[in-house]
Amino acid sequence: MSDVVVVDEVTPEAVQETQALIDAAARTDGQAAVSEQGRLQLRGGRREGVRHLLLREDGELIGYAQLEDTDPVEPPTGELLVHPGHRGKGHGRRLGQALLEASGKRLRVWAHGGHPAARHLAQTLGLTLFRELRQLRRPLAGEDASGLPEPVLPEGVTVRTFRPGEDDAAWLRLNAAAFAHHPEQGSLTQRDLDDRKAESWFDPAGFFLAVRESDGELLGFHWTKVHSAEQLGEVYVLGVAPEAQGSGLGKALTALGLRHLERERGLPTAMLYVDADNTAAVTVYERLGFRTHETDLMYRTES
Repeated sequence: MSDVVVVDEVTPEAVQETQALIDAAARTDGQAAVSEQGRLQLRGGRREGVRHLLLREDGELIGYAQLEDTDPVEPPTGELLVHPGHRGKGHGRRLGQALLEASGKRLRVWAHGGHPAARHLAQTLGLTLFRELRQLRRPLAGEDASGLPEPVLPEGVTVRTFRPGEDDAAWLRLNAAAFAHHPEQGSLTQRDLDDRKAESWFDPAGFFLAVRESDGELLGFHWTKVHSAEQLGEVYVLGVAPEAQGSGLGKALTALGLRHLERERGLPTAMLYVDADNTAAVTVYERLGFRTHETDLMYRTES
């Protein structure tokens, strides 16, 4: 007998079960069905606006979903997965319907990788395609790699690395301004930053800040990330203050971070995520040699 339980906080034992479930599904699917933010929220204790849906059958955890309702305008966002050994039995639909009920039938849901089964489930739930997020990759080494451009900073701008604790507040302000149009990124809080600083991959030496020499104001940043197991470097987040956009700072920061991943970390490949409809950014990255590797799709209710 299967049962869906909705909770505001997951017990430590259930966190371990859920992480094992996410890992098992990732081995089959080739990628995690729950985003980095979702995994942090799973194990980070109670968070305002975040709920967890646990699907058990005879006591065994066979499905998990997460619902985040923190955006004051947009519908809540969900992610879900079912253990590979229990798929094809209606459990995905049950979790999806539970997400719809918990969201008040106003829902956005991610299908990481855009697999056919996820597309079919979205259609079954009456959801329509809303957003396409592309993962782009570029070789940094080997015969397929082309040379990285020389970083050319605007006049009066220097670059240094992030100082944990000292730069937190200034970076959060810059991030909010640079991503005012992108609530998922622009709404990051001190707790979100602290969560990431506590992760094993965090390295301030790969977190670059562009600073105006005259007053020390932060104008842009390139936060890189290393996926050690996959030997993959990531353009984790790159942002430029509104007043510095169009100055070439973003291109310079991109090149600087990629050179760090190649030369300092010795990584063969770099990746990044970009919305498919952000044609300006897609064009810039394609000119730097990035190509689409896979796609995440977001579906939503009509209302």
